[in-house]
Amino acid sequence: MHKSAKKDLYEHPDYYLLDELLTEEHKLIRSTVREWVKKEVSPIIDDYAQKAQFPKHLIKGLGEIGAFGPTIPVEYGGAGLDYISYGIIMQEIERGDSGIRSTASVQGSLVMYPIYAFGSEEQRKKYLPKLATGELMGCFGLTEPDHGSDPGGMTTNIKDAGTHYILNGAKMWISNSPFADIAVVWAKDEEGIVRGVIVERGMKGFSTPETHNKWSLRASATGELVFDNVEIPKENILPNVKGLKGPLSCLNQARFGIAWGALGAAMDCYDTALRYTKQREQFGKPIAKFQLQQKKLAEMITEITKGQLLVWRLGMLKNENRATPAQISMGKRNSVETALNVAREARQMLGGMGITGEYPIMRHMMNLESVVTYEGTHDIHLLITGLDITGENAFT
Repeated sequence: MHKSAKKDLYEHPDYYLLDELLTEEHKLIRSTVREWVKKEVSPIIDDYAQKAQFPKHLIKGLGEIGAFGPTIPVEYGGAGLDYISYGIIMQEIERGDSGIRSTASVQGSLVMYPIYAFGSEEQRKKYLPKLATGELMGCFGLTEPDHGSDPGGMTTNIKDAGTHYILNGAKMWISNSPFADIAVVWAKDEEGIVRGVIVERGMKGFSTPETHNKWSLRASATGELVFDNVEIPKENILPNVKGLKGPLSCLNQARFGIAWGALGAAMDCYDTALRYTKQREQFGKPIAKFQLQQKKLAEMITEITKGQLLVWRLGMLKNENRATPAQISMGKRNSVETALNVAREARQMLGGMGITGEYPIMRHMMNLESVVTYEGTHDIHLLITGLDITGENAFT
């Protein structure tokens, strides 16, 4: 291993001077998270990805830099930040690794957000402060083995047993599940209405088998949630939401984070390729002098810049509570598509070195193959946009 290749030399591409649109607080948050990623994530992440292990020791640091629920109010342990700040944090973490960003996204958008938005005051006080520090870790149970893009078809169910509920069913492709202390699970009641329940590790009949043999998100822990007659106390039901609106509003939060995050992966690939082409010589000159290499780099920075403008505007709309689910959907799909294209081009530019763990590009490429599928696939997001602009529902 060349020591120089392992040193994190990342420089943030900002072709349209978008930093001028950020506040000093935004930039301070970004530099804090970036330094943490450079110090704690970059030196170790390739080894953990190669071993297919989640670096659990990073959880404490993620809590300290405010990556868990940054928009949650301070009184519940969050940082009370705006959505541009949240996006910036996700972008910097995913620049390090999509799997680590997934861990933070799940905790903040899919566990803390529903407890804050739909939970009782008792639930907020019980769970949120400990989730914010990482003392408690959570996961989100919506996707089932037979119901991915169509969550309304879920078969996981709760039945009223008088003093408690009985939960049965299974969820799949759940980030954080193998080590999560709690799971926010969506299940149908006897009337077929989707309800949210908080399931705690240790409840009899609740297990979280880990998913192995992944080529993607290898430094992230993925698993199942299995419920075999699990007794759920009535106080563990989220009281303030019924129907698919609950889980879908959580996905909006997570998709917003991904829209920013995936661009972080794209920027890391671009930055790596740019630096490599200036140093690598063929035919007596740096390959950055060749037209085809310049074409690739020029297209990369153009698409990244378009993506940066899109997510910045999306963040402003989110701050004003005006971002629609369809707008968020477009941001998620565009950023991930851009990142995949940038990663593939960057991989080619590095030649054989591009497939090694000495550089981050192949790891980003593999990770993004999960990111393009989860929280709504590329095709489903296209149909969400299609429905929004035509008024015609292609899902039914």
